[in-house]
Amino acid sequence: MSEATRTWQGPSAPERLRILRSTKSIAIVGASANPARASYFVATYLLSSSPYDVYFVNPRATEILGHPVYPSLADLPVVPDLVDVFRRHEDLPTVLDETIAVGAKTLWLQLGSWHEDVARKAEAAGLNVVMDRCVKIEHARFHGGLHLAGFDTGVISSRRAER
Repeated sequence: MSEATRTWQGPSAPERLRILRSTKSIAIVGASANPARASYFVATYLLSSSPYDVYFVNPRATEILGHPVYPSLADLPVVPDLVDVFRRHEDLPTVLDETIAVGAKTLWLQLGSWHEDVARKAEAAGLNVVMDRCVKIEHARFHGGLHLAGFDTGVISSRRAER
């Protein structure tokens, strides 16, 4: 879907920050043990650099990064606050149904993932919705680890070093 045909408006930066601050647990749906996959990179970051309890969902895997993998959201030992989705466009309505059924608060579709019908249905069910954004990038941006362009500056403070 091109940018010109997008009509749904996602949450602002302060609203995304509020979502991330209120989140305690994240389920990564479509998590992969393949280090070349974006979900693996995000999982590595979340486990090492965030305060979240991270759970992996993939019916074809049993362990990722030393953590158990669950076949579905319904099989998780907790209700995740945020469901971070790495699935194909046509799978998104089913993931939404599962997200609603388990009682999660936020549906977060990763970079490149946009589904307006899913977003509207999720909002109608009371969920926060974020689309076409990366949890890792957003968390790092809000917590001093990224330049606004999305790369690591190595600078924690916004103040210049004394000379």
